[in-house]
Amino acid sequence: MKSEIVDSFSQMVKDKKIDRDLLESIIKEVFGMMIKKKYGQNANYDVIVNMDKGDIEMYLSKAVVETVADPETEITVEEANERSGEELEVGDDYTEVLDYVTFGRRHIVNLKQNLNQKIREVEKEIIYNDYKDLVGEIIVGEIYQIKPHSILLIHNGHEIQFPKGEQIQRERYKKGESVRVYVKEVSKKSSGPPSIIVSRSADDFLKKLFELEIPEIYDGVIEIKGVAREPGERAKVAVYSYDDRIDAVGACVGMKGIRIHSIVRELANENIDVINYSDDIGLYIARALAPAKLKDIYLDKANKVAKIVADEDQISLVIGKNGQNIKLASKLTDYEIDVERNSGRPKDIEEALERELELQAEEAEDEELDEEVDSNEEENDNIPELPKDMKDAGDNDDEEETEEDTEDDNDDEEDESDEEENVKAEEEKK
Repeated sequence: MKSEIVDSFSQMVKDKKIDRDLLESIIKEVFGMMIKKKYGQNANYDVIVNMDKGDIEMYLSKAVVETVADPETEITVEEANERSGEELEVGDDYTEVLDYVTFGRRHIVNLKQNLNQKIREVEKEIIYNDYKDLVGEIIVGEIYQIKPHSILLIHNGHEIQFPKGEQIQRERYKKGESVRVYVKEVSKKSSGPPSIIVSRSADDFLKKLFELEIPEIYDGVIEIKGVAREPGERAKVAVYSYDDRIDAVGACVGMKGIRIHSIVRELANENIDVINYSDDIGLYIARALAPAKLKDIYLDKANKVAKIVADEDQISLVIGKNGQNIKLASKLTDYEIDVERNSGRPKDIEEALERELELQAEEAEDEELDEEVDSNEEENDNIPELPKDMKDAGDNDDEEETEEDTEDDNDDEEDESDEEENVKAEEEKK
């Protein structure tokens, strides 16, 4: 039976990668607990485990005395000589070999339960320590089971949680497929194995992909200063080069975009904007809002608010599709961004003064025109009136013309009446 226990847990060592020395100490601890339950908590014992042979030896030691004061640690001379078959004296040590079978079924069941519990605790601790060291790294897992709210992955024989909120919504996953994921969180649970959470939507996942694909970032020549993502849709990455000879954006994009394209393909064709980082927050915000062109930026550094002015045709570019551009720029720069349409207002004091002078000149011209109109009206009012007889002469002329016109009209009417009478006479003759 002893060898069966050792063999079974030796196999467990192979399957679960538990150190042999650690397993040996666990077996010694569990057998020691069994001995204490039967012979007392103060019992002096020794457990020897031979993992290679699958053998376990247990020894119980007591002091030989005339009168027993503590039965857990002492034994009389008579009893010691009877059990050992030797002649022992007071002061000698009595050592008894304990047989595994003599412990009884109840103790054996408890022994196996304790061993299983200890092994599980060790296994949980090993898994936790292994994956705790992997937090912030990318691993490859196989899709084992697809649930409504999460996906179970298998990695090195361990189950890993891939929650729906950590997935890229545009992606479709199939059982048996391998997927690259970012180890986001590892935590212990009161029961069961540790909880391992992985992600593909985290900003750090994109950052880690840049480190893997771009040697300059891995070597520390180029640093990623910030990342902002709408997973599967669009992302902005701010980079800075510590070597003036190296263009940070160019190094990240690569020749003909070969470096950035590999990352884009990994992220379901997510659009990635790579910009140069700047300590000048105004310039940094302007770069973050690219491709939009800004007229001006007003900063409230105390409250981290940026007010930008842009032409009407640039507003849509500033905001972006579904507000993505301005949202990502705000997240990247850590500034709240307000947009204002350019209404032709001056950008600075000099332009304001020039505009004011132009307005004053226009007003002056309008006043001069008004004065000219007023002077002309005054001149017309000052023209002297004609004498009365000249006015009457003019009126008489008009009357004479009227009388002549009347006479002509009467002559015409008489001619028309004569013609009518002639026509009637001819008709009567007929």
